Amino acid sequence: MAVAFAREGAHVVVSGRDETKGAAAVAEIRADGGKADFARADLDGSSAASRTLAAQATDLLGGRVDILVNNAGIYPASSTTTADDEVFDRVFGVNVKAPFFLTQALVRGMIAAGGGAVVNLGSWITRLGVPSGSIYSSSKGAMETLTRAWASEFGPRGIRVNAISPGVIASADWDPATRDAADVMMRGTPAGRSGQPEAIAAAAVYLASDEAEFVHGIVLDVDGGRTGVAVVATA
Repeated sequence: MAVAFAREGAHVVVSGRDETKGAAAVAEIRADGGKADFARADLDGSSAASRTLAAQATDLLGGRVDILVNNAGIYPASSTTTADDEVFDRVFGVNVKAPFFLTQALVRGMIAAGGGAVVNLGSWITRLGVPSGSIYSSSKGAMETLTRAWASEFGPRGIRVNAISPGVIASADWDPATRDAADVMMRGTPAGRSGQPEAIAAAAVYLASDEAEFVHGIVLDVDGGRTGVAVVATA
């Protein structure tokens, strides 16, 4: 997504916990002629961490942020019967509280500047349950609900808020066995295979663009038909 926004001319601030990965993303963007900077942040769910990142990003971008993509998230392996307080609080801290307070910190500046766009990341398993995702899927369900609430709250003030619900996405650097397992989950769907990260990037760019100026409060399924179409698989 960062690469895709930069190719459209945006000055991108990439954020994360890993400075090595952040530097690599910035280098890729700059090598392609784009503008990018890295701001390290460990979004633990505290309002202070989100406010600090918001301030860093605003400073790096010359005092103005037009687009926020709430993409940070974790998915620790746990089930309802094995999860404890620490796991629950950590998932909701990173997946819900962090984007809530980051949006709170940045949307004021967007309103003052006359407009902006927020793109949240949901998940296909908010509507199609899987046996090991109760905490994660409920956290992403909260983000999809916040998308609609924020669209109602901020739309009249010039801020468009929408979300993407990615399906089964396989990264290019995954080993063949993992990619095969991802493809198995997509058998019988219209796409018939797992998706690529570029599909999510294209959706994010669209939702933040002027072409989507009449789009408010939606959750755009980019999942190869996994949730919207009956899946008929053969043995």
